[in-house]
Amino acid sequence: MVRDTFVVTDERIILIDHQGVTGKKTRIASIDLDSIYEVTMETAGTGFDDSELTIHYITSPYFKANNVSTAAYKFEFGKKFNLQPFYVAILTLATQNRKRINA
Repeated sequence: MVRDTFVVTDERIILIDHQGVTGKKTRIASIDLDSIYEVTMETAGTGFDDSELTIHYITSPYFKANNVSTAAYKFEFGKKFNLQPFYVAILTLATQNRKRINA
């Protein structure tokens, strides 16, 4: 994610993906925070170096429908980024969403 970025707002995560060698082509997508139901974190070893965070979310407009569509997005972080506070915040949100969706 050297050129790629994301922004977290109070309602969604906005993903900005610069494509191609020059980065002139840009893809923008968003994930509603209310749709996140699972988060996983992976590290390369001790500490939080070379971390990956995968967010699983519902893409269907109705969360309690019979045919719920889901997707996952993987974020990759460099060696010097402390991922733990972000992971805890998103994991807490995912836990609250699961309780709300399954109530």
